[in-house]
Amino acid sequence: MRVFDMIEWADDYGEELVHRVPQTGSGDFRLGSQLVVRESQQAVFVRDGKALDVFEAGRHALETTNLPLLTELLGAAFGGGSPFTAEVYFVNTKVFQNLKWGTKQPVIFRDPELRMVRLRAYGTFSVKVDDAQLFINEIVGTVSSYDKGTVNDWMRDFIVARMIDGLGELGRSILDLPMYYEELAAAIKGRVLTDFGKYGLDVVDFNIGAITPPEEVQAMIDKRTSMSIVGDMGEYTQFQTAEAIPDAAKNPGGMAGAGVGLGAGLAMGQVMAGAMQGATGGGQQQAPQQQAAAATGGKVCGECNHQNPPAAKFCMGCGEKFAEASGAFCPECGHKNPAGSKFCMECGTKMG
Repeated sequence: MRVFDMIEWADDYGEELVHRVPQTGSGDFRLGSQLVVRESQQAVFVRDGKALDVFEAGRHALETTNLPLLTELLGAAFGGGSPFTAEVYFVNTKVFQNLKWGTKQPVIFRDPELRMVRLRAYGTFSVKVDDAQLFINEIVGTVSSYDKGTVNDWMRDFIVARMIDGLGELGRSILDLPMYYEELAAAIKGRVLTDFGKYGLDVVDFNIGAITPPEEVQAMIDKRTSMSIVGDMGEYTQFQTAEAIPDAAKNPGGMAGAGVGLGAGLAMGQVMAGAMQGATGGGQQQAPQQQAAAATGGKVCGECNHQNPPAAKFCMGCGEKFAEASGAFCPECGHKNPAGSKFCMECGTKMG
């Protein structure tokens, strides 16, 4: 078995939290051997799977004075430099940054506005080994290497579970969540600190990248936002009609079809504008036919709104008989008044 006179380890790639010397089995170490522990490292002597003596950064000559627990366990003197079997675990105590967390599958969330919705969440966190001996005893055991990818996979499930709990307790709609990311991240970090502290790990940073619903829900939210931006539907319809005119003019062959669509758009715009006008008190204004009839001295049928010549006794549109009394139609606004009216009941103008 190889006897180690110089014990050290350098992490060339910065990926390992723990590295064991030797990587397989136990090694023979001699009293007087040199142990080199670099900054951001701790060296833990392990025998029979149990972490015993811990060395901080520096150069150490192994002797009974700095291996008290191991000496007591073996129960033998090391006079003459006799080798003893053990393993040394170098623990990287630097901060491992930009570890990823996220939901593997969408989680069901009860939203105050959208009711039940599926959510995905992801973000980053940073972690470091706070208690090397506890970490070796509770997590690493006898494995030869423990890298940040293994830690990342193991911690992700804890974090997602705490995220779901935090969302439920926050009680906010996903539409408002972005403004609470910092508050939610702080709450989750506090919880996972407790979870991982018992294994010797410290969560240095925790960030939420995004919490998002499925794509179809996002599409519906976008439509809802667009409708809010449109505002006045009558004005929007007129705007769309005006926008369509140049395109129709560029396509003479399709003018007939475009004319049908344009007419339908105009009619719809008039209907919607009329409905909105009635809802806002615009119903007091007279119809264009009545105003035109008043300007030319004609008559507008009160039944079908058809415009007739001034001398008509019956409506040319529906056959309705007009009142015999002159001045039944207001010369100002064209409103039809009862026979014998001296003033218009709509605008107050003197009749006749």
